[in-house]
Amino acid sequence: MKVYTKTGDKGTTALFGGTRVPKHHIRIESYGTIDELNSHIGLIRDQDIDQLYKNTLMHIQDRLFTVGAILATDPKKATLKNGEQRLKIPKISNEDIERLEKEMDVMEASLPPMTHFVLPGGHQTVSFCHIARTVCRRAERIASHLNDLEPFQPETLMYINRLSDYLFVLARKLSHDLHAEEIKWIPQKES
Repeated sequence: MKVYTKTGDKGTTALFGGTRVPKHHIRIESYGTIDELNSHIGLIRDQDIDQLYKNTLMHIQDRLFTVGAILATDPKKATLKNGEQRLKIPKISNEDIERLEKEMDVMEASLPPMTHFVLPGGHQTVSFCHIARTVCRRAERIASHLNDLEPFQPETLMYINRLSDYLFVLARKLSHDLHAEEIKWIPQKES
C-alpha cells in the first residue's frame, strides 16, 4: 500500500465513513490537532523521565488515537445499516478520565501547593509538557466548537479537558523531579 493516494490533491479528504470534506473543515482541524498533540506527547515520552510517566503517556497516546477516530467519524454515517456502530473500538470511558485524575492526585501529593501561575520553562522536558498542554487546549477549543455543531460522545471532550490538566501537573512534577526552578509569575505593579 502506498502512502500517497492522490485523492486529496484538490484539497479534500475523506472522513471515516467515506464523506469527503475540505481539508480545512472543522472536523479535520479537530482530529488533526489531536494528531499534533499526540506527536508532542511522543516527544515528552522520548525524554529521560521515569518509566511510570512513559507508560502513562503511551496509554494517553493510545487513547488519543481513539479520540481522533471519534472526531474523524461522520456522525451521519456512524451507524451502519445493520444498526452496528461503524467505529468498532472501545470509546473514551469514565475510567480513562478517572485514570488521569488519579495520576494527577498522586503527582500533586508530592508537590508544594500552587500559589501563583508559573512561567512555562525551567527545563527542556518541562517546556515540552507546556507546549503539549497548550496544543491540548487548542484541540479542546476546536473540539468544543465541533461539538456545538455536531455533538459527539461527551466523555471525549471531558478527556481532552482533563488531559490538559494532567499535562500541567506533569510539567510541575517533572520540574520537581529534575530540580528545575519553577518561576512564579508575579504581575508587575502599575507605576
